[in-house]
Parts: sequence; structure tokens; C-alpha cells
Amino acid sequence: MSTPAPTRERRGLFALIADLPRLIRELIEAELAQLKAEVIGKLKAAGIGAGFLVTAGAFAFFGVLVLTAAGVLALALVMPAWAAALVVGGVLIVLAAIAAAIGVQQLRASVPPTPTQTMESVKEDVRVLRGLGKRGAS
Repeated sequence: MSTPAPTRERRGLFALIADLPRLIRELIEAELAQLKAEVIGKLKAAGIGAGFLVTAGAFAFFGVLVLTAAGVLALALVMPAWAAALVVGGVLIVLAAIAAAIGVQQLRASVPPTPTQTMESVKEDVRVLRGLGKRGAS
């Protein structure tokens, strides 16, 4: 013997209206959770960008140290001392430039940390509540 399929409970208008505050509260909570997740993601990207900029500064600092040391140590066996110092320092400066470019790219991707997805979702929710659009329609 099979069990009958569950039937949907028909609720009156007043019951539906009574549920509105709960539904709106749940919607607001969901939007706030999305906002928090989006801002945290953008701040993480900004932190990564800042880390690459610090790395670029470290490479630049070591580049200056190597240029100074290269002048003192003078790799004169292979080439003139000034040329050896320029080559080693130049390589480190190029590494610093690469790290700086990556850092700037990361910062640009995360700034400003505006929660654009959440703002669009809230706008869509407002349109749905006003009856101007249907949820999920793009």
C-alpha cells in the first residue's frame, strides 16, 4: 500500500502577511552574510597585493645592497667591476619591478572594496518586493 503524496497546506492571506517579517529578516540576514563574505574576499586580495609590494621593496633593498657589494667585491675576473655590479643589480631591480607589478595588479582588483555583488542582489530584492521584477530573471 502506498502512502499518499503530501499536499501543500493552503494558507490564508493573513497567515502569509504574518510570515512577511520573518521572510524579510531572513532575506536581510542572507544579504548581510553575502556582504561580509564579499568584503572579506576583497580585503584578502588587498592583503596579497600589499604583500607583493613589500616583497618588491625587499628586492629593491637587496638590489641596492648588491650594487654596493658588487662595487666592493669587483667581479673583475669576468668583466670590469662596474659592469658586473650593474648586471647583478639590474637583475634584482627587474625582480623588484615584477613583484611590484603583481602587487599593483592585486590592489587594483580589490580597491575599492565595494560589495558590488551584494548591492546588485539587494537592488534585485527591492525590485521583487515592489513587484517590478521576478527573482532570478536576468
